[in-house]
Amino acid sequence: MTTIDSALPAASPLVAWSRRLAVGSLLALIVLGLAWELWLTPLRPGGSWLVLKVLPLCIPLAGLLRNRLYTYRWVSLLVWVYFTEGVVRGASDRGLSAVLAWLEAALCLLLFAACVLHVRTRLKAKTT
Repeated sequence: MTTIDSALPAASPLVAWSRRLAVGSLLALIVLGLAWELWLTPLRPGGSWLVLKVLPLCIPLAGLLRNRLYTYRWVSLLVWVYFTEGVVRGASDRGLSAVLAWLEAALCLLLFAACVLHVRTRLKAKTT
């Protein structure tokens, strides 16, 4: 039984590039969230419970590393929650926290674009 998940077009450098971009931007979002809420500008000295926001980002990491098409699809929806946080905190916070928030929003856009490119390329290769 062959599924789209296991049918990776090996000849497509665009698929490999978008996969690396998606995994890299997801890892960067996880690291940014941890550093932001634990060390750089936590809400409370010593860190805050807001650091738990990175846990949902850890769930799709295995699916992206295994190249599961379904994971790329739902990550492209999940990322908008983090984008919204980045825009809201970027507009309302000051100093380093605002910079980190805008960085989060930019990483979210990068992750979304990588996921969409990956899914479209793989589906196009499957239908041709």
